[in-house]
Amino acid sequence: MTKKYGMFLSALFCAFSVGIGVLHLALPDRAWSEDENRTLAKRPDLTAASVADGTFMTDAEDYIADQFPGRDGWTGLKARTEQLLGKSEFRGVYLCGDTLINRGDEPGEQAEKNLGYVSVLAETAEVPVYLGLIPTASEIWGNRLPAGARVPNQSAFIQSALEETGVSGVDYLSVLQGRAGEKLFYRTDHHWTSLGAYYGYTALCEALNEEAVSVDCFTPETVSTDFNGTLYSTSGIHWLTPDTMEYYVPEEGVTVADPQESGMESLPLYDRSYLAKKDKYSSFLGGNRPVCIVKNPNAATDRKILLIRDSYADAMAPFLSQTFAEVHLLDLRYYHLSSAEYARENGVDGIVVSYSVQNFVTDKNLAFLSR
Repeated sequence: MTKKYGMFLSALFCAFSVGIGVLHLALPDRAWSEDENRTLAKRPDLTAASVADGTFMTDAEDYIADQFPGRDGWTGLKARTEQLLGKSEFRGVYLCGDTLINRGDEPGEQAEKNLGYVSVLAETAEVPVYLGLIPTASEIWGNRLPAGARVPNQSAFIQSALEETGVSGVDYLSVLQGRAGEKLFYRTDHHWTSLGAYYGYTALCEALNEEAVSVDCFTPETVSTDFNGTLYSTSGIHWLTPDTMEYYVPEEGVTVADPQESGMESLPLYDRSYLAKKDKYSSFLGGNRPVCIVKNPNAATDRKILLIRDSYADAMAPFLSQTFAEVHLLDLRYYHLSSAEYARENGVDGIVVSYSVQNFVTDKNLAFLSR
């Protein structure tokens, strides 16, 4: 390398660094990343205390990284470069052809605690309690994973969980395994599709000795063809074809109530305003709510059920409304009162603890089941 060429590279690097710095100062900070679907770090306050304990430098690094000019483009370029180098795992997400599959966490101490909380609920509740653990794409579509991919054995955990708690199970596993060739999960998101949720509904109906409505009774409505979900956001893989989202259950006659939202007597079964946003999955029931009650006076039965659940239930609730007159949903991230007491006060006929395996083994909020 000649001296002049070295000086040229140094000058080019300095110009690039100065240019990035100027852009960083000139461009307004972003509060939200649509691609990553998360809140971005804010400019930290410079105080003597934050400098002394080291938090200022840590927060400043996060701020610079999050507000880096063109961050979304650089993130996608990094993932594309790593793919060309032969990498198949990106921040805990496997690239499997045209599908992204989350690796997931191995069950550990938190999973054991959560099983104990389910047992406590079964002892205190005055109605039957069921445990439904939903296997995710890494289990059902394991044949799509790249060679050598290491994922938890969800089937084994589901079996051991039912043996340990002694409660009745909702067999989501068998019904999804039997339909593995169908579009059960989104390709860019960790949730199941409306079709996958339908099969989950049939499993829940079977566990509660009810007959599920045939899938042939529904006419799917395509509501979006540009859904890029959480795995798209997490992995940085932004070049796959977006997912298609469908609604199966018509809204007529079905009402959704949020008892904790004042001034709102009823809400839509589908909040279509989310279809214009990044988080399209929240269009089911309008996203995260501490308490949600789906009612249908024309349901096949007059039974009331309580689902203590994660967000997978949002896509399943429309189907459940066709069989059960009232479907109560509690989200323990926001509802911290006694679930058993809620069941008594609302006259429900059964309680289903319904979680994806990935969420169940890590969620610390299940501790509230023991209240």
